[in-house]
Amino acid sequence: MLYSEENKLIFRFDDHLLWIQPWGENAFRVRATKLASMPLDDRVLSIKPATLTPITKIPLGQEAVITNGKITAAVSQRGKITIYNSKGTKLLEEYARNRQDLLDPKCSALEIEARALWPILGGDCNLNMRFESLGPQEKVFGMGQYQQPHLNLKGTDLELAHRNSQASVPFALSSRGYGFLWNNPAIGRAALGTKVMSFEAYWTRALDYWVVASDTPAEIEEAYAWVTGYVPMMPEYGLGSGSANSAIGSRSSCWRLFANTGGEMGSGSLIQNSGRIPEHAMVKELDELKVKLMVSIWPTVENASENYPEMLERGLLIRHDRGVRVAMQCDGNITRFDATNPAAREYVWHKAKKNHYDKEIQVSWLDEAEPE
Repeated sequence: MLYSEENKLIFRFDDHLLWIQPWGENAFRVRATKLASMPLDDRVLSIKPATLTPITKIPLGQEAVITNGKITAAVSQRGKITIYNSKGTKLLEEYARNRQDLLDPKCSALEIEARALWPILGGDCNLNMRFESLGPQEKVFGMGQYQQPHLNLKGTDLELAHRNSQASVPFALSSRGYGFLWNNPAIGRAALGTKVMSFEAYWTRALDYWVVASDTPAEIEEAYAWVTGYVPMMPEYGLGSGSANSAIGSRSSCWRLFANTGGEMGSGSLIQNSGRIPEHAMVKELDELKVKLMVSIWPTVENASENYPEMLERGLLIRHDRGVRVAMQCDGNITRFDATNPAAREYVWHKAKKNHYDKEIQVSWLDEAEPE
């Protein structure tokens, strides 16, 4: 069943629910689930754009079409999505090989779903989203920072997970004139093959991706920033830095580091510290020299920490499926706080504000992938 509601084109069949709606100029947000209703969290699409009114056509017995500026999505009577730009060029087409639509030229006995949501006990599902690879000349860029030499990612198989020295940012820019954001904050996999391009989330409740069509890479990048947020401008003092893993705990150790740089850190510099909290007087002296102290904050909690009992009692730590509650060993048995829990985020911020920010240490390094 195809119908429109508010500014969305909706497909519903049995336990499968699909939404396509404008999300910024020339862009769609596509969501699908097998739950009774669509989850409403926005995930990384933290900046909600103004509501746009698309052009929607749902002719009886034919595919439905929704258009938002330079992008158009066509949905067949059986729910298959194909996305075009304003020139009619096909940008994305779901890879489906089944017998649900006997009129589809790619009707097949393989029984491969484009949007495969396989249930996992407890309510989540394993998700695999498949697209046709539409041309051997397509180049795909982006996806974060991986330990590999390829600028063009077409043909690569990428893990969707953060690791020490690996930053996974699942936004891809295609030479075909579209940008694609995999809006599923789950560990998974992206296989950008020459036959099929697939995105997998090992645990999730819904498919969620954002796609934009535009004429230049710059316009695509700008549209991406409009819906996810702009990176703040780096302050002048952040353009030069020195570091100490655990040495800065006293005035003498700080000036020792300063001397080792030849005193050339000067105005507009950072000193990074991930060890003991330094003396307040030392922070003030550095500030007078226009040198800022930056403290590295990790997500780890040692079981000997004064905060551990309270965090354990309040449910602010990550769960472990089996064994003891130890995620890693580094000078002790360590687990991590649960960043998906709003109460845990509030707790950590309160501690950082009390012990750092209120003591004039107002620059923090939130290392997103260390320790592992």
